[in-house]
Amino acid sequence: MDLALLRTFVTVHRAGSFTRAAALLGLSQPAVTSQIRTLERQLGRPLFLRQARGVTPTTIGDELAHKAAPHLDALVEITGTGLDDESSVRTLHLAGPPEFTAERALPSLTGLTGDDGQGFALRASFGTAEEVLDGLSAGHHDLAITTARPRGALFTATPLCDEEHVLVAAPSRAGPIDTERLGRRGGASALEDLPVVEVHESLPFVSRYWASVFDARPAASGVVIVPDLRAVLACVTAGAGLAVLPRYLCTAALGRGDVVELHRPPVPPLRTYVLVVRTGTLAMPHIARAHDWLLRAAADWC
Repeated sequence: MDLALLRTFVTVHRAGSFTRAAALLGLSQPAVTSQIRTLERQLGRPLFLRQARGVTPTTIGDELAHKAAPHLDALVEITGTGLDDESSVRTLHLAGPPEFTAERALPSLTGLTGDDGQGFALRASFGTAEEVLDGLSAGHHDLAITTARPRGALFTATPLCDEEHVLVAAPSRAGPIDTERLGRRGGASALEDLPVVEVHESLPFVSRYWASVFDARPAASGVVIVPDLRAVLACVTAGAGLAVLPRYLCTAALGRGDVVELHRPPVPPLRTYVLVVRTGTLAMPHIARAHDWLLRAAADWC
């Protein structure tokens, strides 16, 4: 049996779509369709059920993928190891949210870009969870960091770390607030007159905090909307209003007194980041090394 046909089959099985598989393989969609039909003729059994959006494997398709995929991944590992000699430099393409990627992931991975013969080149892209997963699916990225756990066989996701959210404002804004009232039922009403700084008009961080801590919806609208949490922090420090921010991002500002924590609930809101790869690509040494490096680094982030 042609290994190229099996590789195409496993890619389609993981991607759940001829179109996504074609992008990953660098082939046209008709070429992928033709290879799958050839394999089905050789086996005398259908491997996929065609649907309006993508394909679903048959029982035979699932069984073949279960048997073939580990061996194909092993071949990729052997090939990758053979190419990863002392003179080679592999390029790793990482994608994730701008603030977390810039403040956490990239500084950690720069330790792998040295000139000791073991390093690799690093390329980073920023985007929303949907954007980075779409890019990973299309083969534009090797690793993705996201707060949205993907579904399906195309991706393999590993929990990376939890991010604690804190409610902050500049000292000038915090002074008039009745902080004791915040801890009582209906405490969110103590914040109704404060303007909000956020990353989007829907107030995703503030709304999540209000729902988790106050069991309420925020009453105020955003006075400043800027799509970068670092810019949100800068505006809050300047006195624009309150914001909900990841603790790692505002720890230094809290230590300097530039901002103050308005409320510390017994159970702070958390958001979990996951590290995502296309299934099977951890057989490639440079991706596996970066994946492990980030997981070890994340132990100090929690």
